[in-house]
Amino acid sequence: MSATRGLIINGAEVPASSARTTADINPWTGGVHTEVAAGGVEDVRRAVDAADAAFAQWAATKPAARRQIFLKAARIMADRTDEIVRIMAEEVGGTAAWAAFNARLAADILLEAAAAVSRPTGQLLATNADGVISAQTRVPKGVVAAVSPWNAPVILGVRAVALPIAVGNTVVMKPSEDAPVACGLLIADVLHEAGLPAGVLNVVTNDRADAAEVVTALIADERVRMVNFTGSTEVGRAIGVEAARNLKPAVLELGGKNALLVLQDADVDYAVDAAVFGSFMNAGQICMCLDRVIVHRTLAEEFTAKFAARVAALPYGDPADPATAVGPVVSSRAARRVQALVEDAVDRGATLVTGTGRPEGPDTLIRPVVLTGVTQDMKVYYDEIFGPATVVHVVDSADEAVCLANDTPYGLTAGVITEDLAAGLAVAARLRTGIVHVNDQSIADEPQAPFGGVKSSGYGRFGGQAGVEAFTDTRWVTAQARGHAHFPI
Repeated sequence: MSATRGLIINGAEVPASSARTTADINPWTGGVHTEVAAGGVEDVRRAVDAADAAFAQWAATKPAARRQIFLKAARIMADRTDEIVRIMAEEVGGTAAWAAFNARLAADILLEAAAAVSRPTGQLLATNADGVISAQTRVPKGVVAAVSPWNAPVILGVRAVALPIAVGNTVVMKPSEDAPVACGLLIADVLHEAGLPAGVLNVVTNDRADAAEVVTALIADERVRMVNFTGSTEVGRAIGVEAARNLKPAVLELGGKNALLVLQDADVDYAVDAAVFGSFMNAGQICMCLDRVIVHRTLAEEFTAKFAARVAALPYGDPADPATAVGPVVSSRAARRVQALVEDAVDRGATLVTGTGRPEGPDTLIRPVVLTGVTQDMKVYYDEIFGPATVVHVVDSADEAVCLANDTPYGLTAGVITEDLAAGLAVAARLRTGIVHVNDQSIADEPQAPFGGVKSSGYGRFGGQAGVEAFTDTRWVTAQARGHAHFPI
């Protein structure tokens, strides 16, 4: 067990006002990874005090100075890859490959934030007024509330704060109770080591029982001007309602029921490779993971046999073993949820092609599952799995594949596999998702691209110019540059 970690407020690590701590549990061993401060409402106020006090000076900091901080932070993040691999294995059961990818992409996000510092922030507007210069410009909002998730903790923790800070905001971050170090405290450590001034990023960790109270207090504080959240649709809906109640904008990146459409002319072996990766990377615990593989009937028998064989052979177990492809899920609670979905489907007539759905060894380890024969009366048809299981559906046409893919309340991402690029693009155009990849599976993320979903997968966008716009306000500015304005009274 590592040393107890405190809250990060105004650049210092401090205990919670109550002096309480809470245990951060290792999902593989069941032991305590770290004790962290159990912050409460009073600590939220302290963190917002610090962020609000730091805002004016940070917003006025010269672009070159801000850029240097993010460039240095990217180097530090990359240099800490081995540490991140260890932390993610112990804190969330992440495999070495997944954790190393988190470190690399987080470093890239920091580099993209450095680039965003000096992007153009306005434009001249046409005007009917004589002697007037009219312009619109983008200005930072102020204090941003960021609620970050456990599943891709370093990537999504960095994404929650990097661009908001780069464009001049300050942040109060509430990391997931399942990964307070990797998706919160570690990120603050890196940015402060890189020279981020005190108060610009503050981190409030909390006990799970206090989560709703802490988030409500954070959103309700009148000095907090917007919210960003990545996580489940259930929690995101509550956060969206709370933000709306307080008349604050939100960026919400929520769940997915993502599909891979394997068209009639697809290369079966390539489709199998894509489906294995897309379904089981990080034990299926990525918002972009495949819950459904929709295969044309002429390929279904060959595809399903090869897919099941590949999945059955995936090494699963200890996340600290470099050979492990599929580690444990984040908690016994998560494992029971996946088990319930699989058992409900089997009880109602679905076929288990491989796997059992039952935890093995530690109560967080599930052998990867493939189901067929899933119908609409089964919970797994509509519910997000978020674990090491996926469903193969068989269809008779591309039209049927599109209808099935769209038959979900979610709309995050999708993939289409075909040897005919024009056909793939035509199918992609009909999918109701925020993201789609032709001749690839559903998992992809680049910091310069707009990232987000539609329908119950959320709204707003992280990344690229869309992210800059999300975390700034548009201001109209005029200047009477020649003569005096005429006033009729």
